[in-house]
Amino acid sequence: MVSGPIPADNFARLVVLLSKLPEHRPQLVVLPESVLCFGGDPQALQTIAESPNDGPIQRQLAALAKQFQLWLVAGSFPLRADDQVTACSLLFSPAGETIAKYDKIHLFDVDVDDATGRYRESDQYLHGATPTVVPTPLGNLGMAVCYDLRFPEQFRWMRQQGADVISLPAAFTQVTGEAHWHTLIRARAIENQCYLVAADQGGVHADGRETFGHSMIVDPWGEVVAELEKGEGVISVAMDSEKMARIRSNMPVSQHARFHCHWGKES
Repeated sequence: MVSGPIPADNFARLVVLLSKLPEHRPQLVVLPESVLCFGGDPQALQTIAESPNDGPIQRQLAALAKQFQLWLVAGSFPLRADDQVTACSLLFSPAGETIAKYDKIHLFDVDVDDATGRYRESDQYLHGATPTVVPTPLGNLGMAVCYDLRFPEQFRWMRQQGADVISLPAAFTQVTGEAHWHTLIRARAIENQCYLVAADQGGVHADGRETFGHSMIVDPWGEVVAELEKGEGVISVAMDSEKMARIRSNMPVSQHARFHCHWGKES
């Protein structure tokens, strides 16, 4: 997508795109980062932020998952955490239930040589605290968001917890995307022998920011099996569980690993 600052407009575009999906089920759909509110007044995030499991945006997304009978990774949008806000990615089931929640752990506090220049997500969001892996009919789903991609330890931890597919809603800048997007996604897929489903914002937004696009699905061998360069659209592939099992059996990286990632403090 190329989301703008008005949630109702983005939601309308989302419905059009979901209507273009293939008919086969079960199906996992991943939406980009900031899918329903991108750019505009920074205070807009506070305005649309909702409490977990309570709010019109979450009800609308749950209804879409039910209407289209999808496992839906709802990109990211602001959820309240006490008196602060997290950049949250939610997983909805085809029954319209909230199955899992992931708050973005790594926030994009960097300087980029583009028209925006300075990015400080921590001015708006609270760091997430816990990675997420959840079972689905397509295998175990690990959930990450955008800047998390640069931290391989998080992806290795998800693989250690049994992840088969990792969702990556994103809004990579044009500059950083050109430099690193393809390399990082393929590396994370190869290292962990997982599918990477990376849905990226792709175009020039209302606030003038340009995102890289190149939404991709990468298989466990690191092959780009589907890609959309720019603009709105849908890409889809059939997951090949036998190929993933064969790759993992022929090259048992997870068994050979001599280093393991631990989350939280050791007791």
